[in-house]
Amino acid sequence: MDPPSTIVCVDCGGTCHLLSYAPDEGFEPGDIVAYRCEDCLDRWDVEMADDDPGAPDGHRS
Repeated sequence: MDPPSTIVCVDCGGTCHLLSYAPDEGFEPGDIVAYRCEDCLDRWDVEMADDDPGAPDGHRS
């Protein structure tokens, strides 16, 4: 599972770029990734979501 390289800033609508490096084992649900907005410089820490939120016990199918 890979986080998007950019997201939209909730505060100003600008583009936030991924700051976090992927761990050797890759990202998993529950991991926190950081983004920084190029316009307002706000930092956003986002929890990686499960690909299949309907899976029992949060496991992906």
